[in-house]
Amino acid sequence: MGCETSWLSSAHLPLAALALRRPYRRWRLPVCSAGETPYAPVPKDRRWYNPERRRRLYNLKPVRRWIEAEDLSLSDSTDSRNDRFVLVSYNILADKNASHHRDLYWKIPFDVMKWDSRKGLIFQEICRWNADIVCLQAIDRYEDILMNMKKKGYAGSYKGRTGLAKDGCAIFWKVKRFRLLEEDYIEFSAFGLRDNVAQLFVFEKREADPRRLVVGNIHVLFNPKRGDIKLGQVRLLLSKVNALSEKWDNIPVVLAGDFNSTPESAIYEFLSTSELDIAAHDRRYIFGQDRCEFALYDLPSFLKFHWTDEELKNATGQSKCTKLEHPLKLHSAYASVKVLNWTCMYAGFRHYFH
Repeated sequence: MGCETSWLSSAHLPLAALALRRPYRRWRLPVCSAGETPYAPVPKDRRWYNPERRRRLYNLKPVRRWIEAEDLSLSDSTDSRNDRFVLVSYNILADKNASHHRDLYWKIPFDVMKWDSRKGLIFQEICRWNADIVCLQAIDRYEDILMNMKKKGYAGSYKGRTGLAKDGCAIFWKVKRFRLLEEDYIEFSAFGLRDNVAQLFVFEKREADPRRLVVGNIHVLFNPKRGDIKLGQVRLLLSKVNALSEKWDNIPVVLAGDFNSTPESAIYEFLSTSELDIAAHDRRYIFGQDRCEFALYDLPSFLKFHWTDEELKNATGQSKCTKLEHPLKLHSAYASVKVLNWTCMYAGFRHYFH
């Protein structure tokens, strides 16, 4: 390993490598008499010398390319404009995942992935929108985020994943704008659907004519092999959210989270159309990711479209059922935005605030 291209100091090199390294030559300027120009000979063993070689500067300023959604039909009416509020949703990548899975982020300098470097940028990104409600997924440093959010007038709640996982979901809200009426959560492990969790909150706006809404926050399973688990988690979320909405007199619903799916997926179809025939979908690609991306998980072609009774039960709740339905009329907040990975939120309203 050449000394000029190595990222390791000599203290980290093996002894054998140290023994083979050519010792540095110390070049000194010759002593010159008055009127002479000092001249330093160029090292003959070095074809090119870069004086900036020891400077390793990284541009830590993130570059974000924002795409605005074109479909604003949900907010055209006067009533809806009067009831506007800002909700943002982020998967912030748990610190443990960032540090223990360096193979997934090998192109990113190690110092940039450290929590001390990321937490300030994360908080800055969250606060730039001055959101009324903030939904976060893959968060394991909740106390760090909460401490900063409290300074901005937010209250918060965290629900960690079950099992050995150390991260979870969190919701923050501006105390001056919203009052928390009810809080609930879903532990999907109780239904045999892995260790993911979801949060369900009922908020009331602090105003002369208080309005209420349900906010759901979920981090759906990533595993590309288990589309049945993904559908089951979304199905349970919709069922719980609908029950909570009915409990509070059919109040509006907003769903946010990391659904680990694409807009072309069956999960997106289920959310946006309120129904799904899973028998028409290949169980391997129910989440919509590019087939080439997860070729490792491909199965023989003769198993295409085949669902076992266990998978049907995970997805629909019944071993012989292939139809899924939900009563909510949801509208995608990102319907007009083309994205590669779908980490987004849904706004669902049975009735607008009026």
